Amino acid sequence: MARVLTLLIVVGLWSVPQAASPITVAAAVSLTDALNAAAEEYGQTGARKVYFNFAASNVLARQIVNGAPVDLFISADEEQMQVVEKAGLIVQGTRVDLLSNQLAVIVPDDRPRTFNDIRDLLDPGFKRIALGDPAAVPAGVYAKQYLEKEGMWTAIEPRIVPAVSVRAALSAVESGAADAGIVYRTDALTARRAKVAWVVPVDRGPRIIYPAAVIRRSAAQAEAKAFLAFLRSEAALRIFTRFGFTPAR
Repeated sequence: MARVLTLLIVVGLWSVPQAASPITVAAAVSLTDALNAAAEEYGQTGARKVYFNFAASNVLARQIVNGAPVDLFISADEEQMQVVEKAGLIVQGTRVDLLSNQLAVIVPDDRPRTFNDIRDLLDPGFKRIALGDPAAVPAGVYAKQYLEKEGMWTAIEPRIVPAVSVRAALSAVESGAADAGIVYRTDALTARRAKVAWVVPVDRGPRIIYPAAVIRRSAAQAEAKAFLAFLRSEAALRIFTRFGFTPAR
């Protein structure tokens, strides 16, 4: 009887499912709130846990190229995804355009102001204008493209306060360190001490795309693909819409 009991215990131990390792997603910092909400809903399906590394997309791309353990990359622009793709590090056929966004001008909430046009930013009262580093951070690159298109970049460039990420630019405005900032509309919606002065119309602004792809070095490619499929589902789209994103256009 003891031998039978021992056998049952051993068989029972082997039959207990082992907890799956989490997948790691490197994602643009502007997606922080939306992706955390999406991952929470995804976890309710019994899927494996998702861990995030949020940062500026150029920083994430560099980390991936340098060997960081990542299963899925979601960039805030196509250029940084190209950096990873050109290094041969994405799984062929997994790259998709996931989301879109818009730019917005924000001001500190103790100095609220509504713009009639983006050219209001030329007012000399805006001595410091924060945005992501226009040489590297996607939000800053988009902002520079837009200001160049409007013929304003040369006039505004001396007043630019470059930030390491779009969230850092938002913080600079909220703290009063900058008189205005250009961030994503979705980041502006999260602001607690800043107000939106102007939202760049879709037909006038840059084409803002968030591409996503599974990383070739991933040991959990099937799970990364499953999470990416969820992010493209109607359930996830409702979450992204709630946070101000739109499907990639």
